[in-house]
Amino acid sequence: MKNQEKVFVIGHKNPDTDSICSAIAYADIKNRTSQNVKYIAKRAGQINEETEYVLNRFGMQPPGYLSNIGTQVKDMDIRISPDADKNMSLKNAWDLMMEKSIVSLPIKDSEGKLEGLITIGDIAKTYMDTTDSYLLSRARTQYKRIAETIGGTVIEGNEHGYFVKGKVLVATANPHMLKDFIEENDLIIMGDREEDHLEAISQNASCIIVGMGIKVSDKVIKLAHEKDIVIIMSPYDTFTISRLINQSIPVRYIMKTENLVTFSTEDYTDDIQNEMIRHRHRAFPVINKKGKCIGTISRRNFLDMHKKKVALVDHNEKNQAVDNIEKAEIVEIIDHHKLGSLETMTPVSFRNQPVGCTATILYQMYGEQRLEISPCIAGLLCAAIISDTLMFRSPTCTLSDKMAAGALALIAGIDIEKFAKEMFKAGSNLKDKSPEEIFYQDYKKFIAEGDINFGVGQISSMDSEELAEIKERLVPFMVSECGRHGVTRVYFMLTNIIEESTELLYYGEGSEDMAKTAFHMDPSDGSFILKGVVSRKKQLIPALMEAAQAGLNDYN
Repeated sequence: MKNQEKVFVIGHKNPDTDSICSAIAYADIKNRTSQNVKYIAKRAGQINEETEYVLNRFGMQPPGYLSNIGTQVKDMDIRISPDADKNMSLKNAWDLMMEKSIVSLPIKDSEGKLEGLITIGDIAKTYMDTTDSYLLSRARTQYKRIAETIGGTVIEGNEHGYFVKGKVLVATANPHMLKDFIEENDLIIMGDREEDHLEAISQNASCIIVGMGIKVSDKVIKLAHEKDIVIIMSPYDTFTISRLINQSIPVRYIMKTENLVTFSTEDYTDDIQNEMIRHRHRAFPVINKKGKCIGTISRRNFLDMHKKKVALVDHNEKNQAVDNIEKAEIVEIIDHHKLGSLETMTPVSFRNQPVGCTATILYQMYGEQRLEISPCIAGLLCAAIISDTLMFRSPTCTLSDKMAAGALALIAGIDIEKFAKEMFKAGSNLKDKSPEEIFYQDYKKFIAEGDINFGVGQISSMDSEELAEIKERLVPFMVSECGRHGVTRVYFMLTNIIEESTELLYYGEGSEDMAKTAFHMDPSDGSFILKGVVSRKKQLIPALMEAAQAGLNDYN
């Protein structure tokens, strides 16, 4: 049965409550309206305390972590390998490879773990080596395998025993001359003469092979039994037997076991291409997460890779998206931000509305699809709207957001004001966090005119004393972070929800001038006090972008 197609629903790299909750809700909508596709909510970063509180409050598990959406080995057409163990004969291995049209055969143990690898070339090389009469004994070849290879039957002796000493010899001379050629423990290919058989037994051969389907006398069988000598009867002539017999050696004797180049199903294709080119094998074994070898891949598999399919929520900027987004197939975007830098190879469903929260759009979609919203999902979406609009205080908040939050609160059975206070309190509990964790908790990177790269982080709190404490810890950290990841100017918004204001911290060459131009004021004690500014998206970023453009025009 063909695996069900998957689409990952994912928000931006530094997920906030809207990003996580919208991914969960959109996957729910799509799974209830799609038959042949499985939508799976994912996250591209660590969830913050506020989101963790919301998920726990409504009994929901966080989406699985997905740091990279690039194609992996498991997205390639892996050629499933047939079962092959190290004790099978070369002939069995050759027949299996011919039947399956494969050039490399992974050899696995009883649990499916890789033990070695054999190729068509390895077998051909062994076939060409016709001068080594001791090959079968050095390879410790089982008599049962010898009989199978030459189409014969063990009519006397232990078929499960092994030929471990002596050479292979075709006996064509008369019995008197055979004495000079046969040594103890040799394996002798013989014709129909009883005296030859008796001479081989007297010389203590370990195995006698009789061709042409000839019956061996009771006397020979009796003497062979007394000396534990194996007798094999084959329907083939001595020439055919001698030509086939080397194919009976076990695979373990010639298979490669050291320095095997293998790949994991979880490896990214970008990481394995150079390794493939460097070694240039025809095929490479693939190991799954349980350590089992499931098949092989080759360089030609790069031609038919299956890109991961992804639906993006709460963003449409390339630098905010999960790593390697350009290697994925974007099928849908649901967002409430300005148009960003993402490009797609084909037209996609793109829903972008000027509302304060992606969750508001999803609430509308539930209605459009006439789907009942569960109390848990309603709680998530309501929390997302409260978070993104700062409990309706943000200028991004619209009437649609307020109406959606009110309806969702009724379904979830929560009091908006009481719940908002609990949620913001949980989210602003930053005492045990490092400056780096605080800085990157809700951080986004932007590119303005003239390739000016700047990053903006934000923390919202209802406690002014906590914000003051955070400021002391963040200022020295911003100094060390400036210049990393190509960002030359860094800003941080300390947003007081109750006072509906933001203290803007800044660092980096040009950062102060850009903020002065944006807000038409001078800094005070190393920061800008922005009354009425609570929204990064609608109030801060547009002003900084305009200031960057103004600065570029002045320079020109």
